[in-house]
This record gives sequence, C-alpha cells and structure tokens, in this order.
Amino acid sequence: MGIWLGSCHCGAVRFRVEAEIAELTRCDCSLCRRKGALMAQVPERGVQILAGEDALALYQWNTGVARHYFCRVCGIYPFHRKRAAPDHYGVNVGCLEDFDAAAYPLRLADGASMTVAHDNARPEWTGPRQA
Repeated sequence: MGIWLGSCHCGAVRFRVEAEIAELTRCDCSLCRRKGALMAQVPERGVQILAGEDALALYQWNTGVARHYFCRVCGIYPFHRKRAAPDHYGVNVGCLEDFDAAAYPLRLADGASMTVAHDNARPEWTGPRQA
C-alpha cells in the first residue's frame, strides 16, 4: 500500500492517494490521447481531496458517464471518475509527489473502441457502446 500527495500545477487542487497500484495505463480514447497522461486506477476510498474542490472543473462528453476533472486555474487534469469502473478514479500519476512511474508496468488501454454512443443502442444499458 502506498501513500502519495498530489496536486495540480498551481497547487489550487491538492489531494492524497492511498492505494495499492499494480500498473499504469495510457488510454487511446480521443480525450486521453490528447492529454497524454499516465494513469493509475484507484478505488474511490483511496482518493481524498485536501484542498481546492471548488477549483475543479468538470468535463463530460459522449455518454456522459466518465467525469473528467481539471483545475480551473492551471488546466491540469489530476483525476477522473472512470466510465468502465465508476467506483474508481483514474489518477494522473504525473501529479503525485515522489511517484516513480518507471517502477510500474504500463498497459495500453483500448478506450478508442468504447467511446462511441451508438444511436441504436438499447436505452436500458448505459455502458460503453460500439458503432
């Protein structure tokens, strides 16, 4: 179990992560591909916002299930609520102090194939859809 302190670039948003991190992921969906962050999957109980919750901006797109947070001041993405695991956060490990990303295996996540909300999808299922 590791414990890390994290923040956005300007320090307006500060948080604490306590979790067992087994791997890092880089997602290839259109949003993650553009932000280029390495992420760790952390259970929601493992992320605690210490300061700046009011400085967080929410961005949602496509299905609206994932909740991507950015600092309103500096624009850095510290974490998001995951669509594929809504009880977990994807934490940008670049925001964590003294985190050695090279010490963890990296898995490329296939987000590109789950980012399309198909017009003919069953309305009772809110999960990922492919066209």
